[in-house]
Amino acid sequence: MKIRPIGDRILIKFKEREEVTKSGIVLPDTVKEKPQIAEVIEVGPGGIVDGEKVEMVVKKGDKVIVSKYAGTEIKIDGEEYTIIRQDDVLAIIED
Repeated sequence: MKIRPIGDRILIKFKEREEVTKSGIVLPDTVKEKPQIAEVIEVGPGGIVDGEKVEMVVKKGDKVIVSKYAGTEIKIDGEEYTIIRQDDVLAIIED
């Protein structure tokens, strides 16, 4: 299934959460922090949002840092994704 975001929305996939600390302690799901680094899977076309023209800065394949509580989580074919607005992207990670 292919998801195509609309407007200034972006489909992202967060990096896997660490389940074991460096010292070997296994973390239960209840204490894991939500990751903030994600890969951009698909990007909407931009357009007019709230009366202003929005040009998309991020592109498919970018690694980004996003706001901690941003977006709507969805599950497709057993994979977890999040749809966010471009405003929720704090930075693009460049190698």
